[in-house]
Amino acid sequence: MRRRRGVLLTAALLAQLAAGPTHAAAPAPAGQCGVVRSGDTPLGGAEVTLYQAGDDTGARPRVLARTRSARDGRFTLDYRRPDDPRAVLYVLAGLPRDTEPATPQDGPQDGPVTLAAVLSGAGAPPELVVNERTTVAVAYALARFTGPDGVAGPHPGLRNAAAVAHNLADTGTGGIAALLAAPPNGDLTSTLAEVNTLANLLAACVTGDACDQLLDLARRPGRERPRDTLRAAVDIAHDPGHNAAALFALAGTTPRYLPALPAAPAAWTVALRYDGNGHELDGPGNLAFDADGNAWVSNNYRYDADPTRPVCGGETVLRFTPDGRDAPGAPYRGGGLYGAGFGVTVDAAGTAWIANFGFQGRGCPIDPAPLERSVSRFAPDGTPLSPPEGWRTGGIAQPQGLAADRSGTVWVADCGADSVTRVPDGDATRAREIPTPALHKPFGAAVDPAGRLWASGNGSDSVQILAPDGTVERTVTGGGLRRPLGIATDSRGNAWVANSGILPVPCGDTTPGDLADAAVAGDDGPRPGASVTLIRSDGTPEPRPFTGGGLFLPWGVAVDGEDTVWVANFGGHRVARLCGTDLTACPPGTTTGQPLSPPDTGYPSDGLERNTGLQIDPSGNVWLANNWRTLPVQTNPGGHELVVLVGAAAPVRAPRLGGPDRP
Repeated sequence: MRRRRGVLLTAALLAQLAAGPTHAAAPAPAGQCGVVRSGDTPLGGAEVTLYQAGDDTGARPRVLARTRSARDGRFTLDYRRPDDPRAVLYVLAGLPRDTEPATPQDGPQDGPVTLAAVLSGAGAPPELVVNERTTVAVAYALARFTGPDGVAGPHPGLRNAAAVAHNLADTGTGGIAALLAAPPNGDLTSTLAEVNTLANLLAACVTGDACDQLLDLARRPGRERPRDTLRAAVDIAHDPGHNAAALFALAGTTPRYLPALPAAPAAWTVALRYDGNGHELDGPGNLAFDADGNAWVSNNYRYDADPTRPVCGGETVLRFTPDGRDAPGAPYRGGGLYGAGFGVTVDAAGTAWIANFGFQGRGCPIDPAPLERSVSRFAPDGTPLSPPEGWRTGGIAQPQGLAADRSGTVWVADCGADSVTRVPDGDATRAREIPTPALHKPFGAAVDPAGRLWASGNGSDSVQILAPDGTVERTVTGGGLRRPLGIATDSRGNAWVANSGILPVPCGDTTPGDLADAAVAGDDGPRPGASVTLIRSDGTPEPRPFTGGGLFLPWGVAVDGEDTVWVANFGGHRVARLCGTDLTACPPGTTTGQPLSPPDTGYPSDGLERNTGLQIDPSGNVWLANNWRTLPVQTNPGGHELVVLVGAAAPVRAPRLGGPDRP
């Protein structure tokens, strides 16, 4: 049978090596054996090229080695390791249009088939397998770094993205990666079957006659047609809702990888669950990234797997590496931590701040009143910098949202005091309470590029803008503001507000049970008022809020490096994505606020539960907090995972200190 074939691009990571002294000696020679195949079928005659990725946006990759695969698909690459231990390596392997007569002596290839795999310098397998599964891993994890000239991008985003590829596919076997194969992933979600289905989609071109159909269906509106299978998969990762059903039908023609999806997904987002050591996450509320792309995560409750057993407030802050594992020494304790909620931020000095709201399950015998009036601060290595009782200055009461600016000022939304607290230069001894009488139950907090604070009032259907020195500039009402929660600013100084419509935050005279009742009542469909409001930088709200695209019970909101807007939902198991104020990042004809995710469903995932926090890392991964279980029992309602949509968004520089700066 004739097999269509073409240029193969493979991405590989030279994993981080332990820091050590630099030597002037030339780098040691290295060799890597491998095999190119589709399923169990070897692919001979492939031109295999090893590249070092460009180390910044637009930089050109460098060829390290080139060879051809034999008839049994095997190859050997001989090269010298790069001087930079952080360098990311990737392989391009091109198959001829007809693989049957191909030999290692054939000329350059120019067909439409591209397969890929990530290579880790610290743990490279004895034999690297390059197949459709490993190609899917590269296409999604490196989606935001793969361009017309190959793979390039700045650190730490590119390096971290290459590490995440190992969570999807095992480059030593060509199989599903261990993290994806086991709980909380495995057969608990559909992601494993989805990766296999995407691999089958590529196989329809690699070993079939469906290349033209694949490339046509994968083409994003207003973009050039992808030239090969790797770039087709990258385009699907960028616009996962486009032609989803037709792509599923094509994947069914070549079922090489099983189990596969039984029905077409609404969108081809790839969602991974992370749970650290498996017994630490209980009600993750929100997260913030440090300069290396590690995620600092607030935690509502002490961990207990039994929802019927009363739990008290969480006394740890979690820190996950960019590929979803516990950072050294994490989780961290001390510094006054107790029942942290939605408030967590990383400041300009790299220290993490956590707001101690005082969450605890029904039946916990502890009186939370003395513990819900502080914030905690931790050094980059997890050492507590706040006293054992936390920082209790500046009128802090049931704090929720936190935000930091470029000057070092930290802002606290005091949900239980109708005020915000300003901490200049991160010096808690100088903290000052700023009354906000027009802002009842302050909840979300965000700093814009000018250093102004934007805070949402869940109980007053309003947003207030404060100057960098704390002067109240303006109170915003209207524009569809209704039970607002999360708030985020874009690169132009506009603010985007998530309107839950019905959810009352449990501060003051409102209880978690009231929130649970409202949430469960809202699970039968999007509620009136569920929307997103755009407030222009001058404080003027757009007359009408935005709806659709999966907006169900909006809570967390974030803006990515292209000013695209992402929204988490506290129900509905879905994420919404909206066109922002930069229309060049949206399909032709799209207007600001129009859904980019499927209008009726958004980006759904059975890995999601009740999501609060949503943030975007320097690799373009969208992280969400499974804060509560779908059916929240108030003795212990907490969820137990973080969920990551791999490569779905434009990367954002960390820490975030006012607007979504590009790395």
